[in-house]
Amino acid sequence: MSRNEYPRPQFQRENWLNLNGEWHFAFDDKNVGLKEKWYQEEEAYPHRIKVPFVYQSELSGINQREPHDIVWYYRTFTVQAMDSQRVVLHFGAVDYEADVFVNGCHVTNHQGGHTSFEVDITDYLVDGQQAISVRAFDPHADESIPRGKQFWETESAGIWYTNSTGIWQPVWLEVVSETYLKEINLTPNFDEGTVTVETILNQFQPQCELDYRISFKEQLIAAGRLSADSAKMKFNADLFQEHIFRSNFHHDGWSWTPENPQLFDIKLSLINDGETIDYLKSYFGMRKIHTENGMVYLNNKPYYQKLILDQGYWPSGLLTAPSDEDFKKDILLAKEMGFNGCRKHQKTEDPRFLYWADQLGFLVWGECAAPAIYNEDSVERLMREWTEIIARDFSHPSIVTWVPINESWGVPKISFDRTQQHFSQAMYHFLHALDKTRLVISNDGWAMTETDICAIHNYAHGQKEETEKYDYFKETLRTRENLIKRLSTPWPIFANGFSYQEQPILLTEFGGIGFDVSGQPGWGYTSVDNEVEFLKDYQRVLSAVYASVGLWGYCYTQLTDVEQEINGLLTYDRQPKVDLAAIKAINDQFHVSQVE
Repeated sequence: MSRNEYPRPQFQRENWLNLNGEWHFAFDDKNVGLKEKWYQEEEAYPHRIKVPFVYQSELSGINQREPHDIVWYYRTFTVQAMDSQRVVLHFGAVDYEADVFVNGCHVTNHQGGHTSFEVDITDYLVDGQQAISVRAFDPHADESIPRGKQFWETESAGIWYTNSTGIWQPVWLEVVSETYLKEINLTPNFDEGTVTVETILNQFQPQCELDYRISFKEQLIAAGRLSADSAKMKFNADLFQEHIFRSNFHHDGWSWTPENPQLFDIKLSLINDGETIDYLKSYFGMRKIHTENGMVYLNNKPYYQKLILDQGYWPSGLLTAPSDEDFKKDILLAKEMGFNGCRKHQKTEDPRFLYWADQLGFLVWGECAAPAIYNEDSVERLMREWTEIIARDFSHPSIVTWVPINESWGVPKISFDRTQQHFSQAMYHFLHALDKTRLVISNDGWAMTETDICAIHNYAHGQKEETEKYDYFKETLRTRENLIKRLSTPWPIFANGFSYQEQPILLTEFGGIGFDVSGQPGWGYTSVDNEVEFLKDYQRVLSAVYASVGLWGYCYTQLTDVEQEINGLLTYDRQPKVDLAAIKAINDQFHVSQVE
């Protein structure tokens, strides 16, 4: 499999070099690579690996599951750059800590297994062939590292899956001018019908100008040019321009929704002395998400979310999708079943997935891998990754909610410990400080503090013959009061000292019906033996959800089987277990469309 698509679709340049493919590779179990200067020695690498697939995956060409804390990568390349240009090296993600060397010189260190980073390597280039070496450090026993569902032992078990070490997202180069566009943020102001465009240059250059052109379905809507008086430039562009049919007053207009994912294109040119020195293409959607009256509103209209829990694992690639088409396929299959979005669980997904969510119309709840424990290191690491996540993914219209904590992972004492409660509150306000355009959930599942959505988990629907258990499950969902006061878990819905404040209530994990169609041993929260039983049980569970006058959406567990979990609607290799149209018919059935 190859990953040849442009890795950063909302920040697209023409002059780039894909560095995916075969690299030299080595394990460094004795931690001697730095001392022996492996970053200078091609001979130190006995293996070959296919980047961006981790060594634990089949597609890497190595396919070893044993934990190795330190691994090394090495490859050569050539690049064409003039004296007036810079060469920037990009990494989509390296798990967990990366030290990067170019031509034997250390050029950067990055910590954070799910976030992107870049480094200007121009000053380290030599004549002719160039060499890159990467040392990846992934200490499996360190539980303060945000690793999410990655297991620290050789064989996956329970709710944990195979670990991923090293490079797992694309690597590429870009050749740019001395002064270039480093960042762009696109903020839709839905009520005003405008978009705020904020660009940041790598350095300030006097007499520099920014030319912009915004179009909708190839129709030019707004254009202009502004002079730079600092490295940061910011302006508003009027898009709706007082045209009623451009707003969502009638139908969806030019807004972005899962049903009608309208997108605007924007082209930015950086100009100096009449010459274009940088040019990039991006896109955005006009979308607003907020809560009011116990409901979630999309573009000022009540919107019932029907989400699917998506772990983002593949049998042959683990955390890395085998191809760009696989991202698209997952979304299309989910939409075919009647879901309008997903919760990306314990993983910050590749921007290519977000691109397809934007293009196809699919809501995304963005999440980050969590640490297992609470200490100063876990706090610092998690906040750093979230800073980088929001910086990278800010402009995607598909993302409507951030989930910084799940089921008290990383804050195991949050129900009663004021320090951990403070951290949850801090994360809630921190994410809002970085991003005012989205909702934030303080602790998805239970023991919430301050939160925009009351997100509840409940798998207690029981087997079909457990009628009393099912009746209790249905009753706990029926009203807002019952949802908040249920006693089916050892953890309170809200942490001590906090209470329900009329937020929308969503059932954000439930179901998980186990159904094996491939002979794979595994588990689900309940189980069935055939397609007929599965559809009856799915109907039974969804009937309880749809009968609720307190819920304003749900997230079903889950899209696919994953390793030992066989509770997906699809198999691990994305084959439907039952007729997808039958699932859609159940998802599309009548449900209470307002809270009590």
